[in-house]
Amino acid sequence: DYLERKVIEEDRSPAAALADITIEGRTFKTSICVSTFYGYIEKGVFLNLTNKDLPEKPKRKRPYHKVKTTKRAPRGESIEKRPEVVNTRETFGHWEMDTVVGLRGKSKKSLLVLTERKTRKEIIMELKRHTAAEVVKSLNKLERKWGKMFYKVFKTITVDNGSEFADFEGMEKAARRKGSRVKLYYCHPYSSCERGSNENQNRMIRRHVPKGTDFDTVSGDTVKQIEIWINNYPRRLFNYGTAEERFNEEMAKLEGC
Repeated sequence: DYLERKVIEEDRSPAAALADITIEGRTFKTSICVSTFYGYIEKGVFLNLTNKDLPEKPKRKRPYHKVKTTKRAPRGESIEKRPEVVNTRETFGHWEMDTVVGLRGKSKKSLLVLTERKTRKEIIMELKRHTAAEVVKSLNKLERKWGKMFYKVFKTITVDNGSEFADFEGMEKAARRKGSRVKLYYCHPYSSCERGSNENQNRMIRRHVPKGTDFDTVSGDTVKQIEIWINNYPRRLFNYGTAEERFNEEMAKLEGC
């Protein structure tokens, strides 16, 4: 009953559902491992839980191939020039940014999503229009919200070549001081793996707002709840800690400096 509720009602993966037992300090007469959990679902052991309820079936990890460099329009700095310290995820303050779109031809709104590469902290903002101007407005709003801390927390942002990210000068230019606020880097065309954290968390967003959803009908409160859910999701990467916990640890280091 506990595991069914975790997966069906709280959108947990089998691994996260099992991790919650430890996190919540619960004990049961029976314990199982993740592979056994998947096996029980496959065999129909559970009364209500089936493969259809799983966020994703376990897959073999695809091998990544080296991206061939291609000539591209001079729209900001290429990811090829991004410092190695960003690539290794060893330092805090480097983000990936993407958009999640609604029902094509109907939704005016879309979602602007930022993922911090080290902690996987997620920020989701509503765009009234899917345009470069709206993206700049949202970054201006984010800069003003964070104040002086913005420049420590947001050091670089990596984006794709979508038209909504065409105004690299507007995105880099500070709204509350002279000069720049953040350094932008652009991925190679058709190389979503270069924003892997974004892509993974976009799939988590899609659990709540599937493709074909009219975002004009999705409330701001719903968007905020999705953000909170993602940031407090137990992650195997962090030994089933959360992105929110890791982010707060990094923020405490900054505030202590």
